[in-house]
Amino acid sequence: MKVLRYVYWQDGEFWLGYLEEYPDYLTQGESLQDLQEHLRDLHADLSSGHIPAVRRLAEMEVG
Repeated sequence: MKVLRYVYWQDGEFWLGYLEEYPDYLTQGESLQDLQEHLRDLHADLSSGHIPAVRRLAEMEVG
């Protein structure tokens, strides 16, 4: 099982968040569990290769 890291916060009645690997793709839910389900669906869509030009976050070593 793969672990997905995500950033989230509550704004009024809604929970907002994005996958750490894909910071440009924000989603929301009515509860934290609902947000997590939307994030799982978003990950499936973004990692499937069916969406062109997906921006991602990466790391590299320098020096």
